[in-house]
Amino acid sequence: MSNKFNGERLRQARLYRKCTINELAEALGVSKQAISQYETQNQTPEFTKMRLITEILKFPSSYFFQQDSQNIEETTTYFRALLSTNKSDRLQQNIKIRHLAIIHEILCKFIEYPKLNLPKIPHELKENLTSENIEKIALLVREYWNLGVKPINDIIHVLEKNGIITTAYPIEKEIDAYSKMIKINNNERFIVVLSTDKESAVRTNFDAAHELGHILLHDWCTDIEELSREEFKQREKEANNFAAAFLLPRQSFVREVAIFPKNLNYYVELKRKWKTSISAMIIRAFNLDIITDNQYQYLMKQIAIKKWKNPEPLDDVLLKSEPTLLKRSIDMLLDNNIFDVRTFLDELQTNNLSMEAEEVENLLNLEKGKLSNFEQCYSPVSLELRIKNR
Repeated sequence: MSNKFNGERLRQARLYRKCTINELAEALGVSKQAISQYETQNQTPEFTKMRLITEILKFPSSYFFQQDSQNIEETTTYFRALLSTNKSDRLQQNIKIRHLAIIHEILCKFIEYPKLNLPKIPHELKENLTSENIEKIALLVREYWNLGVKPINDIIHVLEKNGIITTAYPIEKEIDAYSKMIKINNNERFIVVLSTDKESAVRTNFDAAHELGHILLHDWCTDIEELSREEFKQREKEANNFAAAFLLPRQSFVREVAIFPKNLNYYVELKRKWKTSISAMIIRAFNLDIITDNQYQYLMKQIAIKKWKNPEPLDDVLLKSEPTLLKRSIDMLLDNNIFDVRTFLDELQTNNLSMEAEEVENLLNLEKGKLSNFEQCYSPVSLELRIKNR
């Protein structure tokens, strides 16, 4: 830790807590200009103000005197509800995912994670994302990952197995999920964040597949906030089409749904098997010309009459998948005495990322109290991880 105040860290902490310059200035009893000077000119607040800053923003004082030791290049972030999400929410989530990426990079010193394993999408398909080409891409991905054309029992496991960093924590209600690519120390990392506030297993599955669609279909250099409303909606449509094609592959889904395509109760049974929402399956059946427009409208009206939109049948039965690798990493480090909780948090500080234990728990989707009130806790191994030889 240096003795020099890092104004950029103050800005990040403020955005992390969705605190405006005006709000922080009022809480500290200083002018807006003073906050700007702290942030842009690295002016060190006096001791009493500094203590207030740590209390208000809930970051250790050392955090504000650290310089990033990681070489970080950020790209755009795909928010599913960009058009209805306010800027402060988006800024907050971008700062959170930056901190998560740094923590993951620190963990990589000790844990061998699955390497990023994405198929190369042919240029002629990616440059012309018609519905038919998206079908081909979804099938290509399934073949590359040896998934066949059967239902996917745990899509989050599939993402983690193939090197996509996945976590879940409470997100503002307007944001279903989001994804981002970060280059950190010249390593390309794709990160998917899911919301723990979404109780439905099928909603989580579709969110995860949707974000995978962005990762595979779209570029990460363009700032999506500079896209027109129509361009953004088109990318969302493409990601939705990919999610449907990936979760419900045409070859096998058509064969099954064609048995009773107009029977709403049959879709309930299919939901149990395919772990995809009834509405999504009906839309898929319509897009694949299994049902007519009139049949589609009839089924959707029946869903409304039965009040099956939210929740749907089986939403209280199907088990929700959760990310496990980050949790398992912490378990392994603690269980094998590589770290205790204190030395793990010290390791973060050594790498210029001082954070409160509760916040690390939140970002890594750990059990509450795992770090802040440590008790030995074991979780099942879902993927093979190894501690690196040191």
